[in-house]
Amino acid sequence: MTLITPTERTAVHRMPQRASYDRALLERILDEALYCHVGFVAGNQPYVLPTIHARAGDQLFLHGSSASRMLTAAAAGIPICVTVTILDGLVLARSVYHHSMNYRSAIILGNAAEVADPAERLVALRTIVEHVIPGRWNDVRGPNQQELKATRVVRLPIAEASVKVRSGPPLDDEEDYGLPCWAGEVPLRLEHHVPVPDPRLVPSTPLPEYATRRR
Repeated sequence: MTLITPTERTAVHRMPQRASYDRALLERILDEALYCHVGFVAGNQPYVLPTIHARAGDQLFLHGSSASRMLTAAAAGIPICVTVTILDGLVLARSVYHHSMNYRSAIILGNAAEVADPAERLVALRTIVEHVIPGRWNDVRGPNQQELKATRVVRLPIAEASVKVRSGPPLDDEEDYGLPCWAGEVPLRLEHHVPVPDPRLVPSTPLPEYATRRR
């Protein structure tokens, strides 16, 4: 097991028994999640914005418009905070206080850097597309020069991070276990449904196999 050394900023103090610094677990969470939230400060104003991410080894790629406030800040080296949460279920307890959720979450802190090299940017963009829909990159037109100019890519080292996980049934007070109310878990998951074709799809275009399977 490869561990990430917790820092003063990433060490979990609330419910530390749910914490993990296992790099493999962190990578599995990052790879399963389709998007993340990025926290940053610009002009003395804090923001938290959702965006697509993709992991490549020990770094995380983020991308978006060249005019993006978030990416402009990240490219300038301003510290950012990336969080990912996968919701696995609702936890219904016998008291209001002990209701909870089952989840897998991760936090990464650090300073991002812009991916300026054209070849590296293409690799990063491909990594992002393949993270969301494996097999899609080779099936569609690649970005042209105008689109590349309008797109900014940054990388964040996965070095300062931690994971927190909750699983299992509710943890009620002992005297509440005799209460006649239902308690337990309601599992949740992101489902893949039947693809809906674009009304302007070229006739007889086959549905690609990768669009019919779950990631």
